[in-house]
Amino acid sequence: MRLWLAIKCFFLVLFARRLPADAALLLPAESLKGRALPPQEAEIVEASPPSIGGVPELDSTQPMTAPPKPVDGNGAAVQLLAILQREGRLLDFLQEEVDAYSDAQIGAAVRDIHRGCKKALAEHMPLEPVLREKENAQVRVDAGFDPSRIRLTGNVVGDPPFTGALRHHGWRIAKVTLPSPARGTDPSVVAPAEVELP
Repeated sequence: MRLWLAIKCFFLVLFARRLPADAALLLPAESLKGRALPPQEAEIVEASPPSIGGVPELDSTQPMTAPPKPVDGNGAAVQLLAILQREGRLLDFLQEEVDAYSDAQIGAAVRDIHRGCKKALAEHMPLEPVLREKENAQVRVDAGFDPSRIRLTGNVVGDPPFTGALRHHGWRIAKVTLPSPARGTDPSVVAPAEVELP
């Protein structure tokens, strides 16, 4: 599913600065020439008791291991994930095995996730286009352009200035307004466990 792959790409590029292997395979071979893809972290699979709905059953409320402490600079990433989970249940969706559901069922679920996550981004990390021209408009790229802002594709020969069609206007974050985490809270928790009392 292209939507699922796009979501995976977004979060892996944002937080791990790498593409998932299935997305990297879709890139043209010449774009990978001379570049090594970052190694993926080794997956550690531990034996766990049978579970219902993909969540292991625990004998107590104690964590199975000590929570990892986020590296400096990762606090904002954890906060953003927490907001996307709270507003759009994004992590619940990403952790769900969706192969058993029909496209119509997934589409219905994605509508609510999209609405909540879009609202959260607009409130805490509003986006704006990198280039304000309309897509397919002719744009000029002058010498000294920032390659993190503008990526040239197609027949790139010679030196700037270049003129070409704007295929995607790009996105940049206009501002970041993340709330400060409460003191004494575990900085690695994206969403707390919920326990309903009788």
